[in-house]
Amino acid sequence: MNKEIRFVSSYSGGKDGTLALYRAIKSGCEPVILLTTYNESAGRSWFHGVPVEVLNKVSELIDIPLELVKTGPEDDYAKDFEKALLKFKSNDINACVFGDIDIQDHYDWCDSRCKAAGIESIFPLWNESREELVYEFIESGFKAVITIVDSSRLSERFLGRTLTKELMAEIVAEGADICGEEGEYHTFVYDGPLFKEPVNFKFDEIIRNGNYSILPLSLE
Repeated sequence: MNKEIRFVSSYSGGKDGTLALYRAIKSGCEPVILLTTYNESAGRSWFHGVPVEVLNKVSELIDIPLELVKTGPEDDYAKDFEKALLKFKSNDINACVFGDIDIQDHYDWCDSRCKAAGIESIFPLWNESREELVYEFIESGFKAVITIVDSSRLSERFLGRTLTKELMAEIVAEGADICGEEGEYHTFVYDGPLFKEPVNFKFDEIIRNGNYSILPLSLE
């Protein structure tokens, strides 16, 4: 990667995407847009369920404009993602950065969307140790809270807790992946070296949907 790369960052609000964004910036690439897919009917981002006002606050605090891609599931999702990338390409953006680590299907999906749009796909974390990446995230000064757990694999007691090395040991002791890469948990990053100041947020009441327990966020 180099400074000639102007990129859009696939942004969910979670730790891996944030670390990938941070690494890309540190390598000299220029961040232009945060791309977040948005479930309009739910009023929240896909997958991590972050409300738009919180996403906008993050955008403000890390000083990178946010682009919401309103989309549905499956085929529409892929098409709408590609349309967004094509629009960005017309604004001289030549790459998209992703936070995927080692799940090949995820890599292939993201890479296919970029190829269809004629831009480069960049995976700064690809094939690195899950454990070392979590530790790098924490040691870099980022702070993230667990907002979603798959309660069939990780207890609800982890909801709302900030990532630390001690917490990672507890997660592993429960038999879950340290990085949550298999969907055991999702996070929201609220502070760190990219932020001017922490996001001032609060937790709402837990929502349970099948195996998933969700701790919604809103701004204070």
